[in-house]
Amino acid sequence: MELLIRGGRLVDGTRADVAIDGGVIVDMHAPRETTAGEVVDATGLVIVPGLVDAHRHVWQAALRGAGPDWALPGYLRVVLGRALAGYGPAEARLAALLGAAEALNAGITTVFDWSNTTRTPEHTDAVLQAYREAGIRAVVGHTNPDDEPDVRRLAGLTGTITGGLAVFGSDRDGWESAIPAIRRGRDLGMTVAVHAGGGPGELDRLRAAGLLGPHLQLVHVNQVTAATAALFADTGAHAVVTPVVEATMGHGPSAYTRLAVAGMRPGLGTDVMVDAPADLFETMRATLRAHRLETGTAHPAGAFLAAATVDGAAAIGLGDRVGVLAAGRRADLILLDGLAHLDGDLSGAIVTTSGPGDVHTVVVDGRIRKRAGRLVDLDLAALRRQAAPLGPR
Repeated sequence: MELLIRGGRLVDGTRADVAIDGGVIVDMHAPRETTAGEVVDATGLVIVPGLVDAHRHVWQAALRGAGPDWALPGYLRVVLGRALAGYGPAEARLAALLGAAEALNAGITTVFDWSNTTRTPEHTDAVLQAYREAGIRAVVGHTNPDDEPDVRRLAGLTGTITGGLAVFGSDRDGWESAIPAIRRGRDLGMTVAVHAGGGPGELDRLRAAGLLGPHLQLVHVNQVTAATAALFADTGAHAVVTPVVEATMGHGPSAYTRLAVAGMRPGLGTDVMVDAPADLFETMRATLRAHRLETGTAHPAGAFLAAATVDGAAAIGLGDRVGVLAAGRRADLILLDGLAHLDGDLSGAIVTTSGPGDVHTVVVDGRIRKRAGRLVDLDLAALRRQAAPLGPR
């Protein structure tokens, strides 16, 4: 046995001794006599599935806080205009490495990276190298679907780094170019993420093209109506919402409640760091508050932990590997501090009170990436200093 997490509690409050071998959870309640190459004492800590960020522009960690008052046009002009144009492969690697470090530090073990920096094969190589260095699980969403050889090699990746496709829909390039790109990604077996407003016309176009299905995730969909959400739910496609950025940039009220009422289980994303924190705890809380206000109910706070774990994993095509803790699943988990005084189900306490400072340990594919509150192989402060010249100019 390579790793044993001993004496912690699961989210439901029960004790667990998690045995890990070959990057896989082999036992959630290992016998006391079990031995391992490394034993982590989890006394007083909560064992939680690693958080899954289903929509993150990871490279924008280098632009953290640059646009607190930007609406979408300003963001597009400065970030996807001036800033992105100055990123060569070296800059792309450093920015992705910084973003991965910030995610791991906040307990995020998996990201769907809407990777705007995949502009050339050399840029893509640099992003992949960053993820290999960081040790985070990543689906790299290629944003240049016309570069078919580069997309195809991403489609062939296995292990902790896999490939996806990131397609601009109605918000930028229009559906004329988006539809063939989505079809290409589907045919390659990739998860395809599409920025979408969520109007009925968009879904009609996708339905007519035969492109609504489990391979597809629509991001944001702030304009979706209850009726359209019901039609959307019947297709098997996924949705991802990013309520903190959507509210800050003025995209509109989060679609989470309309989608959930229709029977969908949206994943959550942090989106961009120019005006939002790098963690999913704040995103869970924003979703909880909006849902309670919109429905007028005290919907259980703990339910929103699923949106940042199992539902996000399903939305990015990794639902059979991560997002839940069970024998046979990949060993992606975090240990949270600060709740040792509580008994029983801890999910609501995690959603309403936990933050990055409570992330004690992070394990990705069976390897410890953060230990006792400090990243193991990455120096976050040093990376921030190195990436300072990458800020907006």
